[in-house]
Order: sequence, then C-alpha cells, then structure tokens
Amino acid sequence: MARAANAAQITNRLLDRLAERDRTHVLAKCERVELTYGEILAEPGAPVRDAYFPIGSFISLLKPMDGKYILEVALAGSEGLYGVSLALGVEVSPVQAVVQGAGPAWRIGAAGFRRELERTPALRDGVDRYIHVLMAQLIQTSGCNRFHVVEKRVARWLLMTADRTHASTFHITHEFLAHMLGVRRVGITEAAGALQQRKLIGYTRGVLSILDRRGLEGAACSCYRADLNTYEAALG
Repeated sequence: MARAANAAQITNRLLDRLAERDRTHVLAKCERVELTYGEILAEPGAPVRDAYFPIGSFISLLKPMDGKYILEVALAGSEGLYGVSLALGVEVSPVQAVVQGAGPAWRIGAAGFRRELERTPALRDGVDRYIHVLMAQLIQTSGCNRFHVVEKRVARWLLMTADRTHASTFHITHEFLAHMLGVRRVGITEAAGALQQRKLIGYTRGVLSILDRRGLEGAACSCYRADLNTYEAALG
C-alpha cells in the first residue's frame, strides 16, 4: 500500500492544461471526493460509471490472470485520469481499478464526462493525448516485464509511485509489490535489499523511504525516463 501525501497544493495536470474558463466549467460538473485505500472503482467486465481526475490520490489498473495471479498494467494519478475507456465510447472496464493511494479526486459521471469532451475541445485534446501516453507506457511496460531485471523494475515502480504520491516515504509491503510486478516475493526481497544496501532506499516495518532520488533513477531501467519523455512530449 502506498499512502498519498497531503494534497492541499496538488492539482491535476490534465485539468491544469485547460484555460481558466474551461477548467472552471468542467470542475463545476465534477464532485470532489476522498478516495480510500483499497476502494474498488470498477471490476473487469463491469460498467465504468464515473471518470476520476486524481489530485493527491492514485489508482492502480490491475489485470487478474487465471483466477490466482494479478498484475498491475498502469497507474493513474495527478498526471492524468481514470476512465479513458469512456472517452473511447466503451462503458465496460477491461481491468480492476483499485485505489492504492488514498486522497482527493474530482469525480464526474460517465454521461457528464462524455458531454464535457464534446463541449470542450481542449479537454478532448488533452484526454486524447493522455490515451496516447497510456498506450505508449503499456507498450514500454510489456517490454520491461520481459527483458529487464527485477531490481530495475522495482526502482522504476518506486519512482512512479513517488511521483504520484508526491512523497518520498510511503507504506508498502514486499508481498504487495510482488503482486504488482508479477514476480515472486523472494525476488522483490532480494531487489529491495540490493537497493537498500546501496543506500538508495530505506525500509523499516513496511515504511519505505527514497533516500537518494538521483541514485534510484540511475538504478531504474530506461523505461522510467522513457515514460517521462513520452508524457512531456505529448502533454508538456
């Protein structure tokens, strides 16, 4: 489990791209909600009833496999939104959407979200660009899971989580991380131990702290930087 930071000064980057008039109109159609850790927003095959623009929270998109495995395929935090399938005209979720970082978000109903996409070209453009980013990240992750060693993948995931929690310290267990990355727990323990031995992270009683951000970026696979570059190129 990761715990989001105090989000009083955190905004949503997709909404920030809008002109003030458009942003005000879109937010007037939204409801500010507090997402709680473990809250399930959608199940595979179930309707997607709302779209969420996280502020200080973040959402894991998980793919259950064969009834006993589960793999995280994407994260949605303050850099984007959850509910892109609605923008594509699909109201059924292909994944399980679970809150992994508690905190605030802007919520808008499915029908209202589609109306705002039609009404506000700048929002449509931003969401389309975000969908491109997600697709690029999914492609990058498929290669990462196949070719990169666990230690580098762990470093990448920790950096991605820190970016979305807006904090360098959060709660997490080796078992949870093993589920997210689809590897054995012993592999996570070995990888985290190696990062800790290099003094890049600290880990005590389920609390992980990033001690050397630059060093951890150096320990991560190239996918982390590629993800950032894709986002900046598409959304700035």
